[in-house]
Amino acid sequence: MRLIPRRGDRLRRRFVLLAPRRSHSNVFCESRVDASMHRQLLADAQRLRGSVYLQIGAIEPSQLSADGRHVQTDDSKSWHLLTLDERGRVAACTRYLAHPSTVSFSELTVSHSALANADEWGRRFRQAIESELALAKKRRWSYVEMGGWVISEKMRCTTEAVRMVLAAYGLAQVLGGALGIATVTQHGSSPILRRIGGESLLSRGAELPPYYEPQYKFEMEILRFDSSRPNARYSAWVDDCRDHLQTVPVICAKPADKPLEEIQIAVPGSFRHNDVTTNQDAISGEAAWQRSTGVA
Repeated sequence: MRLIPRRGDRLRRRFVLLAPRRSHSNVFCESRVDASMHRQLLADAQRLRGSVYLQIGAIEPSQLSADGRHVQTDDSKSWHLLTLDERGRVAACTRYLAHPSTVSFSELTVSHSALANADEWGRRFRQAIESELALAKKRRWSYVEMGGWVISEKMRCTTEAVRMVLAAYGLAQVLGGALGIATVTQHGSSPILRRIGGESLLSRGAELPPYYEPQYKFEMEILRFDSSRPNARYSAWVDDCRDHLQTVPVICAKPADKPLEEIQIAVPGSFRHNDVTTNQDAISGEAAWQRSTGVA
């Protein structure tokens, strides 16, 4: 089974990256400044996120914009990995918020979570995160908060969940390496992320437990990941996804601090792809996703 189709195959799934403001996108082959396209694709991703969240009862209609978008403050500061379908519509998305290694716990979005404010585990959670931040600083890596993993209903019985996690590891490697955390639903994407390399945060040798997040009305987990240490069984596929991401369209809303090479981006249906193959055993964790709601 292929995670990325061969060139010439019917292109049903294509990656696009939306760059945050002030990003250095010169590591990518196909970067361009197009504020209109960036705005349109981000709005489509927010609309998909809103529709899925609303469907599963994670939010109320009043939390959406007039045009059905679920807008969050971090959206404009984040990378967004998007999957486009054969019609060029956003069919899956995830948000990659990269902080400098000097970031403090209180500056992280997760510092406002229910776990961070829990009486019993809040202090231990902060200590676990601060230990991770110290390691990121030592390595001179960014510290990343992943979230907003959403997949459209028609793609939930595909390998898309696995593919996006592999690509998230690849993106971290392209951008110079990262330690980070992902806030995930306990019975949704958590099993897949754990399978590929996600781990529980530790405090004094004890795993931090799942917690109930009133904001989304779900049992959540916060898992750590190290971009240099995916599950060894998946390392080759992470490498392929990393190489592939360097060739996908990267849309910037404004020029970066360094000039970007202007390259014409192909219309839907003409994106380039490398081959990435996997076997049934490697994606058997997808069964858990097929039974899930589609929100990470």
